[in-house]
Amino acid sequence: MIQATNVNKYFDQFQALSDLNLNVRKGSIYGLVGTNGSGKTTIIKHITGVLRQDGGSVTIEGVPVFDNTAIKARMGFIPDDLFFFATYNLTEMGKFYKELYPNWNQERFLKMIESFGLDKKRKLAKFSKGMQKQAAFILTMSTMPDYLILDEPIDGLDPVVRKLVWKSIVDDVADREMTVLVSSHNLRELEGICDSIGILSGGRMMIERDLDELKSDIHKIQVAFADTADGETGGAGAPESFDGAEPESVGTDIAGQAGHPDRYEGLNVLHRESRGSVDLLIVRNRKEDVESVIGQNKPLVFDMLPLSLEEIFIYELGGEKSEYQSILF
Repeated sequence: MIQATNVNKYFDQFQALSDLNLNVRKGSIYGLVGTNGSGKTTIIKHITGVLRQDGGSVTIEGVPVFDNTAIKARMGFIPDDLFFFATYNLTEMGKFYKELYPNWNQERFLKMIESFGLDKKRKLAKFSKGMQKQAAFILTMSTMPDYLILDEPIDGLDPVVRKLVWKSIVDDVADREMTVLVSSHNLRELEGICDSIGILSGGRMMIERDLDELKSDIHKIQVAFADTADGETGGAGAPESFDGAEPESVGTDIAGQAGHPDRYEGLNVLHRESRGSVDLLIVRNRKEDVESVIGQNKPLVFDMLPLSLEEIFIYELGGEKSEYQSILF
């Protein structure tokens, strides 16, 4: 298990991490997401033993990571900024890794080079950025790591190679119970691969949940009632579906928008917008509670629509009109 407890880190007067807690279960794939500057790379450098925290603890299997060569020998780390010896080719880098990692698997190394179609005799400095990412992945996976830490691992890779990378990771998780922590801005891809998600903002862990549990507790709701606040009466043809392009918001805050505010009393409404007699709400509550509160007012239309991880990320960090939207789209 990878565990960070109340971690604080300062760079001069700037606090990069603030009482940050993180828990990655053995044999799971954990997605670490956040805006630029939220602290993702900083906490990764603590987990990999590159940085020492100013407060709190960072442990793997209950022992501190920093300056722990035994743990690091079982850890694979692919940073966003790669480094290779300028004159080395892939074969020579393989020999170097073999000297460092006791579980090096030469057979796997050669098979992966063939699968990815790389030239093992060409200098790595001559590779494109995407090819260097592939080379780093091959080298790291050939060490047979028990813990795999990835910082933007698929940046610059084409869809075919990305699929091959994820397949290799998932196979090792299934076969060897490898534990994976991956930081990425590609939330669509993380949604299909991760068991748990941690959302960082301003050096703090805002949310850390199993992905299925997280998605079950936040909902997009489309609702319309037969009567509206201005006395109009809705009909079967009045509501317009939001499944597709979403309308622009026509309201202000919840208390001042059209409709009956008390109809949603008791719900944790993260966002609300209206178009005619139809309200679109994002709420963080159990499904049963949402159905109970809204159902008692006998809505004309009541649909609970699925939320993607991207949408959850946006609404949790300030709403769909916030600066965070530009990071994702």
